[in-house]
Amino acid sequence: MRKSRHPSHPIAGIEPHTLRADQIDLGPPALFSLGHVVATPAALALIQEHRASVPELLHRHLTGDWQEMCKPDRDANWVAVLEGETRVFSSFDIAPKNQAGKPVKIWVITEWDRSVTTVLRPEDY
Repeated sequence: MRKSRHPSHPIAGIEPHTLRADQIDLGPPALFSLGHVVATPAALALIQEHRASVPELLHRHLTGDWQEMCKPDRDANWVAVLEGETRVFSSFDIAPKNQAGKPVKIWVITEWDRSVTTVLRPEDY
């Protein structure tokens, strides 16, 4: 019998080869398609400067983590997700304060037709 190059090892309390999909937490599902993802150079520099993560911001946007936004904007996003006729807009604080004493923000906007998602600074808009 040939040995596998990648032997299975038990996961605490679970016999090998008996892991079911309902035992894996993959987090919330994607609510819509991002389409082609682009970012402004200034946004990428700001994200790098503050050690934020583009994939994390996109994941939060895609899964409806809009808690940093006001209720009317969150509600508008839910309508956009459910009806698919308007853009989805997220705003994330990536650092507590800039030199002016305001939170450092990054916006993520997915177009109404879900063809493009743009990562940008508010001043890039």
